Amino acid sequence: MSVISVKNLVKHFGQVKAVDGVSFEIEQGEVFGFLGPNGAGKTTTIRCMMDFIRPTSGSIDILGLNAQKNSTKLKRRIGFLSGYVRLCSNWTGEEHINFAKNLNGEHDDSTELVARFNFDPTKKAKSLSSGNRQKLGLILALFNQPEVIIMDEPTNALDPLLQNEVYQLLDEAKKRGATVFMSSHNLAEVDRVCTKVCVIKEGKAIATESINNLKQKRLYSVHAHFAKTAPTEAFQKIGATILEQRNDYLTLKIKGNIEPVIKLLGTFPLRDLQIQHASLEEIFMEYYR
Repeated sequence: MSVISVKNLVKHFGQVKAVDGVSFEIEQGEVFGFLGPNGAGKTTTIRCMMDFIRPTSGSIDILGLNAQKNSTKLKRRIGFLSGYVRLCSNWTGEEHINFAKNLNGEHDDSTELVARFNFDPTKKAKSLSSGNRQKLGLILALFNQPEVIIMDEPTNALDPLLQNEVYQLLDEAKKRGATVFMSSHNLAEVDRVCTKVCVIKEGKAIATESINNLKQKRLYSVHAHFAKTAPTEAFQKIGATILEQRNDYLTLKIKGNIEPVIKLLGTFPLRDLQIQHASLEEIFMEYYR
């Protein structure tokens, strides 16, 4: 049974179709990336999952329970990070943490997390920078080792070192069996930590793939500097796409098997050659535009 099951989720705000028939399944231990540009419907989907707003139609089950009928019970088992961390301005970080522990303190990793994020819990929330607000939000989401972690842009406002700390924490959560759902518009981040990804565009899920399957959709960039005039026609005949050409230089895009291109390159004198695997972003642009 899936840990998270979203089926035909629809949420309309008047005439605006914020989410329009989104479905996905997430198994235990998966780190699931929910990708899309701003306004695509990512945050609305999360708000429905957390029962902050009610769907127009469709169903959401988390840990085998209906997310609307069992909202209070589920919130004790879910670690949640909002895309904008809302805090009590006159409370310190420590007061926020103690309040959360009183609600659900079965596990308490808060001291370790405070140290790992180099967070000062004595400061009041109103004095915290955006980065430190994000740190506190992460501590509140993760301190009690939740079974399910739902995060909206988890590394927002964090520097690269702290981003890596978040990735390490998510990897540790996965290893202990937690299931992670994270929305992001950062493909490099999703490539780094996720096992599966769903792409949402204009309220519709347009693709759901494992990261491994995506990477098997082979796509290469070839930059070749020839000793003589670039043999453009020869590469076009074997199906290579010419992205750039100058007198003695070609940039090629290759989909699928690159072996014919390598063999053809070997028949011409070269001054320089560079072959790159496409990034996850380039693969998405190519296959799901």
